Amino acid sequence: MPSPPRTPLGKKEKVVVLGTGWGAASYLKTLDTEKYDVSVVSPRNFFLFTPMLAGAAVGTVEYRSITEAVRKLNTNINFLEATATNIDPVSKTIDCDSVVCEGNSCTIDSFTVDYDYAIVTIGAATNTFGIPGVRENCNFLKQIDDARRIRTSIVNCFERANLPGLTEEQKRATLTFAIIGAGPTGVEFASELRDFVEQDGPVFYSHLLKYVRIKVIEASSTILAPFDKSLQAAAIESLTRKTTILQGSDTELTELLLGSGVKEVKSDLILLNDEREIPYGLSVWAAGNGPMPLALSLIESIGGEQKEAQAVARGRLAIDGYMRVVGTDGSLLALGDCSCITENQLPATAQVASQQGEFLAKLFSRLYDLKGGSSGTVGVDLLPPKATREQDSLAERVAALATGSTGLAVPFQFLNLGILAYTGAGSALAQVQLTPNPDSKIKGSGPVGFGIWRSVYLSKQVSTRNRLLVLVDWLKAKSFGRDITRL
Repeated sequence: MPSPPRTPLGKKEKVVVLGTGWGAASYLKTLDTEKYDVSVVSPRNFFLFTPMLAGAAVGTVEYRSITEAVRKLNTNINFLEATATNIDPVSKTIDCDSVVCEGNSCTIDSFTVDYDYAIVTIGAATNTFGIPGVRENCNFLKQIDDARRIRTSIVNCFERANLPGLTEEQKRATLTFAIIGAGPTGVEFASELRDFVEQDGPVFYSHLLKYVRIKVIEASSTILAPFDKSLQAAAIESLTRKTTILQGSDTELTELLLGSGVKEVKSDLILLNDEREIPYGLSVWAAGNGPMPLALSLIESIGGEQKEAQAVARGRLAIDGYMRVVGTDGSLLALGDCSCITENQLPATAQVASQQGEFLAKLFSRLYDLKGGSSGTVGVDLLPPKATREQDSLAERVAALATGSTGLAVPFQFLNLGILAYTGAGSALAQVQLTPNPDSKIKGSGPVGFGIWRSVYLSKQVSTRNRLLVLVDWLKAKSFGRDITRL
């Protein structure tokens, strides 16, 4: 049997996890929490299935269907609803702020937690690239609150356009939906929005449909950069297909504006770099990730190797192949979008974060020494983690001798299971990479891709409850339409 964690008198080591995203959820579901005293610090007390936010923003699925309480992921943890504001890798403490509200007044309750190991999995912020007006006038699509605001705003646009006294031009501007960024988030939201307009628009707003336009603005020359060119072409064809929602009309509902950088976003107008102006009723910014303030402050406080690695990491925490933050003693680790393995850069996806969380949880559960013999010294070169079990079984010892095993952990290796994107009207893209060879891809689009997309998203839900709720939501939307009521 494995020995207890390496602390005096058998006391459990304290593990503090910052965040409740993909990396944290995978880590908590896999970790043997009987061996550690685990606390989770996050302002959000639930896990969110982010790939389905676009659907939640138009009512294809409901908000609670794609969330799961963090305490259900692992019942043997202590959850603290707060925001980490500072991490001190030397004293091994984390400063936190919790907002406590009673009635109409709110106060900030500050406290500090100490740790033996801290795992930073705080995700990424929205990158506005310093473009004026983006933060003030655009909606983002990263959290449940974002999806809720967008869903309300979509209905608001239709209701405003239905008011008397508006000119044709004003109605057209109000019902122009601008999506900035043609990566997976932007394309999937544009596709879900178009489905809403085509499938539910004729029921509720048939007289307004002639004014509706969806504009996807992208600075580069193509969409969905991670996908193969043939799938990009299929996505463009699906997005820009003619719509027949207006009787006797063959209208282009979605317009792709490729090679169009944004210069400024005003309250009702988007100004492009080529000086074109796009009036809009709703704008959604889906143009990339940026560093979190906590990650930036931590990089500054660590300094040394960590700052040198920023030429590659660019605002993310540089980590080694065992998720240990460069420049620390191995007690501080990071996962997901807030981190970067400098020797092997990986995409900022849920798939990567999830695999990293599972990998790290297994190292912890098998009691590997992640400090790599550093003796608690910050900034030394860390050795690969080594198993520290006090007693191995005879069978394990014989196997180790036969295989020449050193007991050292193998660095993290990402297994690319493929990428997916919904492109509207029962069509989706699916790209699976079987080997590192670029020619070994299995590609699917249209109804085949859609079948794969739905199957994967359903199977990847974190609980049976979520799977059933999502399935019911899909059936409800198909049978009765999306719910546009504002409660």
